[in-house]
Amino acid sequence: MKRITIAAALMGIALAASAQSKPTIDFPDYKFTTELANPITSVKDQSRSGTCWAYSTIGFVESEVIRINGITDEAKYPDFSEFFVVSHSYADRAEKYVRLDGNLTFGAGSEADDVLHVIADYGIVPQAEMTGMNYGTEKPAQSELDAVLKAYVEAVAKNPNKTLTTAWQRGFQGILDAYLGEYPQKFTVDGVEYTPESYRDALGFKPEEYVTVSSFTHHPFYSWFQLEVCDNWRWDSVYNVPIDEFMEILDNALANGYTAAWGADVSEPGFTRNGLAILVDVAASNNTGSDQERWVGKADDKKAAASKKKESKKKEVNNIVEKPVSQESRQLQFDNKTITDDHGMQIFGIARDQWGNKYYMVKNSWGKAGKYEGIWYASEAFVKAQSMDIIIHRSALPEGYAEKHPNIIR
Repeated sequence: MKRITIAAALMGIALAASAQSKPTIDFPDYKFTTELANPITSVKDQSRSGTCWAYSTIGFVESEVIRINGITDEAKYPDFSEFFVVSHSYADRAEKYVRLDGNLTFGAGSEADDVLHVIADYGIVPQAEMTGMNYGTEKPAQSELDAVLKAYVEAVAKNPNKTLTTAWQRGFQGILDAYLGEYPQKFTVDGVEYTPESYRDALGFKPEEYVTVSSFTHHPFYSWFQLEVCDNWRWDSVYNVPIDEFMEILDNALANGYTAAWGADVSEPGFTRNGLAILVDVAASNNTGSDQERWVGKADDKKAAASKKKESKKKEVNNIVEKPVSQESRQLQFDNKTITDDHGMQIFGIARDQWGNKYYMVKNSWGKAGKYEGIWYASEAFVKAQSMDIIIHRSALPEGYAEKHPNIIR
């Protein structure tokens, strides 16, 4: 994804840094009840790396392998290597960057479709075969690697010899190997020897069976277009549908046992570090001004504020008002750059709060952070407003949808 791709792609740090500029919001004590939750693997921690796109989509692939193979024993859930994907992605991007004389975004961020390309072209390996942790830290810390790779490929793209050498790709791969490890050629799982490609095939995962869906009006509905964000360096296309259909597709997938890889903007003040993603209308929620003014009031209104605080403790009140969402509001925000491809996550379920409001259950990749240990609850309005795209299996489309819109299957 985009804003959190370089060193600041560590979303925790990015959010912490921006917290001072965000308005203070007094959220109630939410109590969520799960309506449905499709299988997911354990929450991982991308730590100080800009690889949310890999973590979220690998989590999605793991859930798909669970579904495809009917795995019910959590002890047998798969755990695939994110950095096998990241390393191949970097190598592919370097080649394209040089071919385009450096006129391409080059960094740690990417899009979810990138993972499907790597799996299709190179296969997949278990996490134990390539952890990506070859540089002396327990968790990903890749600012140095990102800087070294960028400097290297920039130098090559300048073509100082006026003809490229036969060594530059080996040199680039050597850096990747030193930091992330060499690609496993063969490995054994449950007594069977595999290559990355044969392991992919044995798992039954077929990258070509997945569709990426989005919703914007600057391209015709029911057509494919290349989503114009810098991290879409492979120039992949998304299928464009009205936003209400987008939400119907997501709901249908979840209701039928599927999860979705989700690309979203998380710059809204209602996306918290404590597991909430709510499209808060700050003014309407009466939370403007300082926290002191919120509870104490102005100098001549201390008694009223004290009474208000006392009453709030007696009963649960949901004072949060969400902003309205429309196709037009989404497009305006995309056009003026107030929503973009910040972060990749995985949507896997639906829950309700104590007032009956609908939320999507989201697996993040910041470790077991926040009140819900790495799970976020995203309101229906937030998902509708902030979504860039989702990836689902084509069989997760609503019944008859592909027949009505046959070009969604390619």
